[in-house]
Amino acid sequence: MNPRVAAARLRKRLRRLRDRLPQGTLAVAGTVVVLAVGGAVLTRTLDVGTVVDAAATADPALLAAALAAYLASWPVRGRRYGDVLAPMGHRCRTAFLTATVFASQTANLIVPARAGDGVRAYLLNDRRDVPYPTGVASLAVERAFDLVALGVLGGAALAALLVDGRAAAPDGSGRAVAAAGGIAVAAALGSAVTVAVARSDRRFGPALRERADGSRLAPVADAAVRFGAAVRVVAADGAALVRVFLASAVVWGLDVATAVLVLAALVGGFGGGVAPAALLVVGTLAVSAGNLAKVLPLSQGGIGLYEAAFTGIVVATTPIAPEVALAAAVLDHALKNGVTLAGGAAAAAAFDLSVTGAPDESEREPDAGATRPTTDR
Repeated sequence: MNPRVAAARLRKRLRRLRDRLPQGTLAVAGTVVVLAVGGAVLTRTLDVGTVVDAAATADPALLAAALAAYLASWPVRGRRYGDVLAPMGHRCRTAFLTATVFASQTANLIVPARAGDGVRAYLLNDRRDVPYPTGVASLAVERAFDLVALGVLGGAALAALLVDGRAAAPDGSGRAVAAAGGIAVAAALGSAVTVAVARSDRRFGPALRERADGSRLAPVADAAVRFGAAVRVVAADGAALVRVFLASAVVWGLDVATAVLVLAALVGGFGGGVAPAALLVVGTLAVSAGNLAKVLPLSQGGIGLYEAAFTGIVVATTPIAPEVALAAAVLDHALKNGVTLAGGAAAAAAFDLSVTGAPDESEREPDAGATRPTTDR
């Protein structure tokens, strides 16, 4: 049989299978596969007991500092989201937006296929009369700046490793580090180019839609045009653009600080055999690689993917044992997910959300004007 024909038939069968499965089934299945494969590799290559012992001996003071650093990032997330929405004509208080971010991020940990993003759009529409298309577009803009910030941090860490000579290690581990850094740089450049094009006077939307009209790519082209229009609204406001970027850098800087503190808690502090500067650089690249790995919808909440990328970077660039690196990755991810779940539960209680996500109309906030500016941000 012609290989092209066979490949076409296989793709057709996979599409039919995907269409028959409920939304999110593939993400759940992917989580099971990732955990199964990861568990098999773990038991064959690492001493599980050593991993558990390393986690159990972590410095509580440094873990508490890591928790404080991660908690501090959430109000910044809310403020940043306000700066995304403001150019779109909707001003909301930082406390309200922080709660909506908590609610949507928690839903994403529970609901497959990142369907939890709909919770944020729903709350914005229900409590502040923000149209659904605006809510969805604002999420797209936020994600674009996440990629820019992760790419910048990861690229800077890779540059530091190249100067230090670690990324050129002859045993092959340096290639993995370079690949992770390359992905980070590509993500930053891609998002930066998107913003630059959005700020220009060029209009690619009509031509793109015309070329894709009537083809299977039409929905993709339409989504790309809507995304570009959303980015253009924010990109046109230079002050908002700077504020959103700086806030994104702070958000992911605190995320990195959390991971570095967790890693230090397991290696005997910042004087425990690895220089503080090395921990910072390696932690930055590990967090960037781990979060970029989570972009792939292969497992629920990036479980397994984050730990694998984080552990690989740490082992490739430091003398830290693989078991200790894995324990740090698991503790770091668990701490962050735990804070997210706790904050999401508090947000759900504040919004009086039921299991179905429908709030009690009697608790609807009276100041839900869509465009009314507020000074308490």
